[in-house]
Amino acid sequence: MNASKQPVRRGLGRGLGSLIPSGPAAADGEPAEPVAGVRPGGQALAPVAGAYFAEVPITQIVPNAVQPRQVFDEDAMAELVHSIREVGLLQPIVVRRSGPEAYELVMGERRWRACQAAGLTAIPAIVRETEDTDMLRDALLENLHRSQLNPLEEAAAYAQLLEDFGCTHEELASRIGRSRPQISNTLRLMRLSPAVQRRVAAGVLSAGHARSLLAVQDPEVQDRLAQRVVAEGISVRALEEIVAVGDTGSAQRRVPRGKPVAPGLADLAERLSDRLETRVKVELGRTKGKITVEFASLDDLRRIVDVMDPRNRVDRPI
Repeated sequence: MNASKQPVRRGLGRGLGSLIPSGPAAADGEPAEPVAGVRPGGQALAPVAGAYFAEVPITQIVPNAVQPRQVFDEDAMAELVHSIREVGLLQPIVVRRSGPEAYELVMGERRWRACQAAGLTAIPAIVRETEDTDMLRDALLENLHRSQLNPLEEAAAYAQLLEDFGCTHEELASRIGRSRPQISNTLRLMRLSPAVQRRVAAGVLSAGHARSLLAVQDPEVQDRLAQRVVAEGISVRALEEIVAVGDTGSAQRRVPRGKPVAPGLADLAERLSDRLETRVKVELGRTKGKITVEFASLDDLRRIVDVMDPRNRVDRPI
């Protein structure tokens, strides 16, 4: 079947587009009131000065005349085109108006070219009306902190802020109050197969399950395990065991011999991992148990200690 005849999927998430009101500006240059936007869960998006989100006809966009990148890797471009056909464009481009029905690219020429190759007629875009890049970046960072995004939307927003706006992992972590390891782990979700990404974006597969599947290189095996998780209700810890022992085909879970098994132990470990935002192991012996909490750095350890007991939040060396 000719790829050009296949229907092109719209994005499951809009990356930075999920963080910005949609609609044109009012006559005085301020964002229009009716398009402030509300995320699922009731959280309103703060207006972003000098910018709005829109679906722009792809033929009305011209590349930036001062674009420094002249060579686009063919293999990487083909991979991006395939991803757009499968799950849509998660990261909108940034444009500015150059006429009544004309736009000039500011950021995202590679995505714009890939969308043309994938057969899109319109492309998600942030229409910027200000030359102050720092103002736009800071406003988007604030909305990223306020909004309830699914893990794929969050990963796409992180990736775009890092690539388009030159944000560092440290800047992103400090501005939105999250740890660097959490940001890195979220970004890794973009490496999942398109089929698994769709399940994560739809909410049928948790971010914890998705991170476990990153250890599997084969996309088909990733998809097969994701199907098992949904069908059998497999916990994150059980999935880690399956991946560790290479049990990618059998529907029967393998339990290490010689160790007592308590009902709900894996679920308790999963809850601790989610609460502390790091990997937690809970082991039960014949006479006592053990909890192992992993951390990436001293700063990450301080963060975990603060979560465990907020009363210990004092500036002292560890």
